[in-house]
Amino acid sequence: MDVARGEMVEKELDAMIERRSRKRGPDEESELWWASVERFDARRREANRQAWTSFHEEQAERHRRTLEDLIRHHETQAERLCEEGNAA
Repeated sequence: MDVARGEMVEKELDAMIERRSRKRGPDEESELWWASVERFDARRREANRQAWTSFHEEQAERHRRTLEDLIRHHETQAERLCEEGNAA
């Protein structure tokens, strides 16, 4: 009994979907498709923007650490050379 009821509901849904599909003209389908494409593209652009933002922020931090290390190294070398010059 439940199976028969489920099949009847499924047939009614299929019929409703087909009626709606026939009512929609080719221009409307095209508009809906383009709207879907635009939403997809907007989501993709936003995801890319966020990914590039993270990349640049992280890259800036990596460069900052590297440059600070280089500065310390050269300052240490300069101090060592000055001390050697004063000792002589």
